[in-house]
Amino acid sequence: MRMYDLITKKKHGEELSKEEISEMIRGYVNEEITDYQMSAMLMAIYFQGMSEKETANLTIAMAHSGDIVDLSAIKGIKVDKHSTGGVGDKTTLVIGPIVAACGGKVAKMSGRGLGHTGGTIDKLESIPGFQVALDQDKFIDIVNKVGISVVGQSGNLAPADKKLYALRDVTATVDSIPLISSSIMSKKLAAGSDCILLDVKTGSGAFMRTVEDSIALARRMVAIGEHAGKKTMAIITDMDIPLGSAVGNSLEVIEAIETLKGNGPKDLAEVCEILATNMLYLTGKGSVEKCKQLVHEAVESGAALKKLAEMVEAQGGDSTVILDTNKFAKAPYQYEVKVTQNGYISHMDTEQCGIASMVLGAGRETKDSVIDYSAGIRMIKKTGDYVKQGDVLAILYASKKELFQKAEEILRKAYTLSDEPVTRRPLVLAKVSSQGVEQY
Repeated sequence: MRMYDLITKKKHGEELSKEEISEMIRGYVNEEITDYQMSAMLMAIYFQGMSEKETANLTIAMAHSGDIVDLSAIKGIKVDKHSTGGVGDKTTLVIGPIVAACGGKVAKMSGRGLGHTGGTIDKLESIPGFQVALDQDKFIDIVNKVGISVVGQSGNLAPADKKLYALRDVTATVDSIPLISSSIMSKKLAAGSDCILLDVKTGSGAFMRTVEDSIALARRMVAIGEHAGKKTMAIITDMDIPLGSAVGNSLEVIEAIETLKGNGPKDLAEVCEILATNMLYLTGKGSVEKCKQLVHEAVESGAALKKLAEMVEAQGGDSTVILDTNKFAKAPYQYEVKVTQNGYISHMDTEQCGIASMVLGAGRETKDSVIDYSAGIRMIKKTGDYVKQGDVLAILYASKKELFQKAEEILRKAYTLSDEPVTRRPLVLAKVSSQGVEQY
């Protein structure tokens, strides 16, 4: 098999066989295939696409390029959740403990944030002492005892994806549905869970900007999961507006805790209810209505909050901050961004909100950037709200006063005002399963 022949084949829109794809991935990881040859292949895929069968075979080959996590020692059905990334997306911190409180098993490997999107691992590290690097035996033991553990991704999980993503990033081939879906799902398959729920974000703060593109991506990922023998479902959720009020690591953990107490923002609580319900449904806990009831009971009884505290303690963290959020480190400075004209907030550029938070120190511009866990933004007014001159639009938090000016400039540009009332679109826009697409 010559890489030249495979590039030619795909250039002409022909389907690559399972064996050809497997050999190509093996050769690239082993450095037998050069970056310039793989770049040509990525561009051919970008323009010619891949069939569902090809994408599934590519994903499986990438998943098997490194370690496959063996979770067979965990008793019960393991369920994983993946979000395609967003601003204010702290759902894992809410739904994981809820699912565990209802008897589900959540053995989750999460990533760090980069750019305008936040990472679950960064948020958890804002909890004093919390350990995100555990050996596999400890990880499995915690899931068996507590029902949930969230750790950082293994260094050798789907190494083909790491190499390919770095190449896609510099060859303008990131935005290809076969390549996006294989990148996400290769890590999910390697992580070893039995069921996968995908939270596919859509809008100005998401990678997929339209509902149609988000559904197309979701359909491809669900097909891959089912092809690999995993029960898989996707929920399309809105990211045309930050989720919840808090953007920033410890601010988001505090908001997640309030949500587990039943006091969180309505939009965050609604999305978390739907995600947790469908995770339980995938594990066979009953009908959708029954699972929804279980979710309500876990929050109302305090069992879900207790699970979060148990996980934090099991992973070396200070669980007292879960019970008393005033113990979290506070940013030394805060600044109110005030409204300069009357009107209705008709739109928010969510990506710009995330960038403003990053400028304050809550995110990374590069992989080597150091995060300020106490930095971030609290959104006081959001899309649909009527605002008057002098109202507080948002509160900025930082460790350096000089960061406020640039962050404020960026944040103000994120808001569009209108003289007419506006209606927010639904938070949940569609469900994609092996049975098809259900749009709301």
